[in-house]
Amino acid sequence: MKFSELAIPEPVMLGIRACGFTECTPIQALTLPLTLAGRDVAGQAQTGTGKTAAFLIAALSRIVDQDSSTVLPSTTPGTPRILIIAPTRELVVQIEQDARTLAAHTGLHILAVYGGVDYEKQRLALSEGVVDLLIGTPGRLIDYLKQKTYHCDQVQALVIDEADRMFDMGFIADLRYLLRRLPPHSQRLSMLFSATLSYRAQELSYEYMDSPEVVSTPMDVKTVQQVTQCLYHIEGRKKISLLVGLLHRDLAESDGAVPGRIMIFTNTKRMGETLQNWLEANGVVSGYLSGDVPQAKRLRVLQRFQSGELPVLIATDVAGRGLHIDGVTHVINFDLPENAEDYLHRIGRTARAGAKGDAISLVDEEGAYRLEQIEAYCGKIYVAWAPDELFVELHRPLSSSQPRSMAAGSTKRAMIQRKGKNSFVAPKTVAPSIAAGDTGQTEDTVISASEESEAAATTGKKRVRRRRNRTRNATDALTQDVAPASESAAALPS
Repeated sequence: MKFSELAIPEPVMLGIRACGFTECTPIQALTLPLTLAGRDVAGQAQTGTGKTAAFLIAALSRIVDQDSSTVLPSTTPGTPRILIIAPTRELVVQIEQDARTLAAHTGLHILAVYGGVDYEKQRLALSEGVVDLLIGTPGRLIDYLKQKTYHCDQVQALVIDEADRMFDMGFIADLRYLLRRLPPHSQRLSMLFSATLSYRAQELSYEYMDSPEVVSTPMDVKTVQQVTQCLYHIEGRKKISLLVGLLHRDLAESDGAVPGRIMIFTNTKRMGETLQNWLEANGVVSGYLSGDVPQAKRLRVLQRFQSGELPVLIATDVAGRGLHIDGVTHVINFDLPENAEDYLHRIGRTARAGAKGDAISLVDEEGAYRLEQIEAYCGKIYVAWAPDELFVELHRPLSSSQPRSMAAGSTKRAMIQRKGKNSFVAPKTVAPSIAAGDTGQTEDTVISASEESEAAATTGKKRVRRRRNRTRNATDALTQDVAPASESAAALPS
């Protein structure tokens, strides 16, 4: 189906042509005939299938006068007529960018509100400026609504994007608070999209929408078919070595006029930070994205990755859904995700809009337990065997925070209780060795309070002071909970 076959106002069609769109994607072909006719829709579609354009075209067409193809702009500040709710700040920013392109010839005013940026600036833009299309995360939208910064009584089109993610992130109470303050569902166009149209999402749609039409596309099968998947069974302590070897190989192969982009997914923020340190130490430039990264920095990292300045992006599942980044050639699951649906969303960052892509998973002892569920959902994954040359010798970062599960030896801290008197022992630690040939070790002096007391009795006060300073520095480097050596010495019987 072509866009020209649909009843889309000319100002919106100009935006569609500017984006280079001619043919509808499957989700657009299913939803647009319904939404352009005023029907509510609950759609199941993964990001990358064109659902953002589907709901933006429908919402913009709702505002533009169908008969005269003219725009009737709002004149009252703080009264948006289109409200789009998305679970993450990155997704809000992406929707805003797409909306500005599609609405470039409509004259409608667009504003995005989300946390992590200038709160007062957004509040003034919303309360004092004219806003036709408002995009935001639930928390920031509710905050401004409670302050009466804006009102929802003029909303003519509602979009709830990534509804399943809203439930996962605990936003359902906030979402219901917003929906209860909108005009009756019979007076507005409502659209809900979700990658997995669960029972909870469908219940929400039937509660706050006007008999929505439920549609879905076979995007899961299509995504899997477009992605070349493989996995490596690997010991946890060798994963970083293999990862660096894979990155060196794949980045070298993609070197050219259009450099490749690689996304690496981890399950935890700590592991993401660890990987970035190791990659930097081994000549791989990367960015890092998680919920704890300040919003301004997150946007800069995304922009650098989208522009190709950063060839590698490390991310937790905060980037696993909703983000559309062109040109991602590889997705690497450093950690297998907890469930199969997250695996599908991760590998969906590549093979966008009909392109091809590669998904590589590093399956260690812990990840093997999750593999059966993933393969039952997505099909059998090809098992590859890594040649020896892919296991590179690593350079250790200046300050590594390698997890215990990946270390050849781990630092242990011991506290000895002595009838109400504590003595702390800092045992020898061996630096983790991952790459073949890496034999560098460091040892920390073993010092206890009893040793210092003995030294004080035999070497004199001056030597005791020097030894006490060395002790304090050594123990502070191991743990912040170690009491000063002088206190321990004072607690021992003379």
